[in-house]
Amino acid sequence: MDILNKLQYADVRAFSWLTSSIRNPRIFTLAKALSKSGDGYLHIGIPVLLLSLKADDFAQLCLVLALAVSIERAIYWILKNSLKRRRPQDYQPNFRSLITPSDQFSFPSGHSSGAFLLATVLASSYSGTALVLYLWAISVALSRVVLGVHFPGDTIAGAIMGGGIAMGTASILGAL
Repeated sequence: MDILNKLQYADVRAFSWLTSSIRNPRIFTLAKALSKSGDGYLHIGIPVLLLSLKADDFAQLCLVLALAVSIERAIYWILKNSLKRRRPQDYQPNFRSLITPSDQFSFPSGHSSGAFLLATVLASSYSGTALVLYLWAISVALSRVVLGVHFPGDTIAGAIMGGGIAMGTASILGAL
């Protein structure tokens, strides 16, 4: 248990350092937009776009994405509601997040998980877009910390979970 306490302490310190270092309102505005882009709309919008463009591997991509999202959402929900890690503002009485989170608990970050899942699925089909996709996913994850709704460890766990589920699903379905 000592290692969990040390990890928690380091996570709270990293969060405190990061959120106290950023004071620019433009960064907050950008963080809100990036966070919103990770709400899940792109998981539907991008396949619709690919369908309209008559992408060759559309059916395979949609199958991988649908299965991966189904698995990821189930695991995310179970972890979040079993572990029940409190959000940053619950740890720091004088701190208030810049947005209201959609649920009560912090670990893992669903936005980070979803963003890395989408980036990984798309990068497996369109490798030339990987850099842009992963920069977007990293930005979504970072925005969740900047906005004060997640600790860095929440977003790292979400990123690993989403990317891992996407890779595993694509591999099982023969899409890698």
